[in-house]
Amino acid sequence: MTGPADAVLAAPPRLGPVRVLAIDGPSGSGKSTLAAAVRAELRARGVRVALVGTDDFATWTDPVSWWPRLAEGVLARLAEGEPARYRRMDWATGTPRLGDWVEVPVPEVLVLEGVSAGRASIRPSLSVLWWLPGPDPATRLERAVAREGEGSRGYLQDWQAFEKGWFVVDAPDETAFRWMD
Repeated sequence: MTGPADAVLAAPPRLGPVRVLAIDGPSGSGKSTLAAAVRAELRARGVRVALVGTDDFATWTDPVSWWPRLAEGVLARLAEGEPARYRRMDWATGTPRLGDWVEVPVPEVLVLEGVSAGRASIRPSLSVLWWLPGPDPATRLERAVAREGEGSRGYLQDWQAFEKGWFVVDAPDETAFRWMD
């Protein structure tokens, strides 16, 4: 099977001049790790690549409805061939709030990573949608708790329940691993 870097380079750009590789799947499935590896591989090949994670937008109480901030601040601008910017969520105080601005120069490839990155509303603009199901829910929960801290366990359990329903309705896994035709 072709890896995500090869797949996105072989696919046409669909967001203006930008190829978008969306890496989606449940929490703790390895999306961030894969996204970082793909970005490194593409950079090593001399490709201009940007990585934007949905964790920069989502909060425990707002898992997916933040999308207009990403769509307007990043995706619409990149589609026009213009640099983009957004404010990432700052968790330093324990209560998320809008933090620093992040600048996104126009890349050849945008790696969009995180829960809901491959949502139905963006699929026509994706070059590739890559789905990572990850291991069983208990293992994924322990991975996420190890990353976020023991104090996040209850939030992560609620998050897993939410994302399970989200994926049933939005069904990114049904179109993943294929170029979006």
